[in-house]
Amino acid sequence: MQNLSQKEWEALCDGCGKCCLNKLEDPDTQEVAFTRVACRLLDDETCRCAQYDIRHQFVPECVTLSPSNIAEIAYWMPQTCAYRLLFDNRPLYDWHPLISGTAQSVHDAGISVQGWTVPEFEIPEEDWEDHIIEGSL
Repeated sequence: MQNLSQKEWEALCDGCGKCCLNKLEDPDTQEVAFTRVACRLLDDETCRCAQYDIRHQFVPECVTLSPSNIAEIAYWMPQTCAYRLLFDNRPLYDWHPLISGTAQSVHDAGISVQGWTVPEFEIPEEDWEDHIIEGSL
């Protein structure tokens, strides 16, 4: 992963949008619970950041994933995430766009968050627990 160019690194993103879901982390166990509450910049239709290149201007706490920090971040990435899969030395799924040849495959496989998120500005943070998604993402 360290030898990938920036373009190759970015191409690993499958476009599922799961990393843009707000998460709740237990400080004692580091257990991460995904919610269906999405970052305000997530485009629910495309499952991409609407302001990716300038996202830190709007969401300063947005994490920039890189080969140098994947070891610290992988535990809260979705189970299906290519970055996490490669970090764990596991293969990509057949629906991944680099395998299937089409960006639509992640949506067709039902892996993306397309159409079922709620924007974070509509849900008070104290109510995010009410929107926890059961099961492993």
